[in-house]
Amino acid sequence: MAGSRLSRRKIAAYYADELQAGNKEVTKKLAAFLVENRRVRELDLIVRDIEEALAERGVLLADIVSSRKLSAEAAKAVEAYLKKTTDVKTVKLRETVDPTLLGGVRVALPGRELDATLRHRISQLKASKI
Repeated sequence: MAGSRLSRRKIAAYYADELQAGNKEVTKKLAAFLVENRRVRELDLIVRDIEEALAERGVLLADIVSSRKLSAEAAKAVEAYLKKTTDVKTVKLRETVDPTLLGGVRVALPGRELDATLRHRISQLKASKI
């Protein structure tokens, strides 16, 4: 992975392939590459590109925010919905609890967000009455 001329997408593709191959050392290798080539500022963009590359390979990383920890049944339902609507084989949920949410969930996927929170629904109702 040497050379600073590698595009973010090529870096992401390499990283995604290595992750799928089970190479757990690839994270250290990526960190060293970014430091050595003074590209640490690109980390957020590279992570986004890696998540997109994984999705293209059938692995979806989804960030889910809810007002309380999801039950196992609810998490399975979200996974099943995401598999069905995105045509991926594997869904990995990264759950966050936000007690300020009134209810519902917000799911962030590479390139889009699904907002089913009560706050969002109330905002939609208010906007539709104007």
